[in-house]
Amino acid sequence: METGNLSVVLHAQGDLRLEHRAIPEPGPNEVLLQMHSVGICGSDVHYWQHGRIGDFVVTKPMVLGHEAAGRVVKVGSAVKHLKAGDRVAVEPGVPREMDEFFKSGHYNLSPTIFFCATPPDDGNLCRYYKHSANFCYKLPDNVTFEEGALIEPLSVGIHACRRAGVSLGSTVLICGAGPIGLVCLLVAKAMGASQVVITDLFPERLAMAKELGADFPLTVKRGDGPQDLAKSVEGMLGAQPDITIECTGVESSIQTAIYATRSGGVVVLVGLGSEMATVPLLNAAVREVDIRGVFRYCNTWPMAIAMLASKKVNVKPLVTHRFPLEQAAQAFETTRQGQGIKVMLKCDQNDQNP
Repeated sequence: METGNLSVVLHAQGDLRLEHRAIPEPGPNEVLLQMHSVGICGSDVHYWQHGRIGDFVVTKPMVLGHEAAGRVVKVGSAVKHLKAGDRVAVEPGVPREMDEFFKSGHYNLSPTIFFCATPPDDGNLCRYYKHSANFCYKLPDNVTFEEGALIEPLSVGIHACRRAGVSLGSTVLICGAGPIGLVCLLVAKAMGASQVVITDLFPERLAMAKELGADFPLTVKRGDGPQDLAKSVEGMLGAQPDITIECTGVESSIQTAIYATRSGGVVVLVGLGSEMATVPLLNAAVREVDIRGVFRYCNTWPMAIAMLASKKVNVKPLVTHRFPLEQAAQAFETTRQGQGIKVMLKCDQNDQNP
């Protein structure tokens, strides 16, 4: 094993550095992983650019990265289900205590949860990383490391579609065709959605959405009125959609989501925008449109692995750029500029394959 543990560390707003850190020693219920593939998320870039997301503020150096897969190199004394050499996907949110949320299966809502690359918790954009063994999931031979890393964003799509109640024959509107909008599209289709409309400002993103199975890509212009857009969606489907999954967090888009959804339908809010938003709440109330929140995910990794192994879902086209760990600064800049869909960092010097 190498002696250095090259890590991508955010010191403060705009101050991103490559540093050598010590290789950690796993505790009894932990495993040490040699990281292989780590995707860059919009939140990583947001912390780099702004130094905070809402109440989560970078106050001390923090390793970035939470979309990750790697290989087990050492197991803690109490770990039974994993061994050195196993390829695993990492679920970044680990409950710290057995509270009411953990007991009821909603551990993502636990206020004390550990979460990779959310201050003050370090992420896994490094050569070596230790993690709770119970939140490392063995990858089948036919699932690549990159697919394993993409389970994290895919899980957002699974959790959103579960919260929305997507099922056989559902008609769905997805607002935003970035990485999260696209995984919501993939999952909605896999769960039986019959027709999906997806909106975005950028035609190249909608072209990707079309390739991934969207029935109706709809290009939005910045000045478009929410009610007019809602009418366009209805015109495409021939009826209002049963479900809308809002992935942008933009106020006007949330308004569109409410106006567009059929009476008795569901709007799921995935995108995070400003803390306060003006929305047509009365419209939703009198039409019994349910508005549901989404916070990350829970209990999704097994389903995601099954979807990937069975080839029911193909996330491979989402990876448009790859960089070795040493070129992290360039990779982050590529993501910041909105190039491509998903930028993947390759952490293993001896294996840069997908």
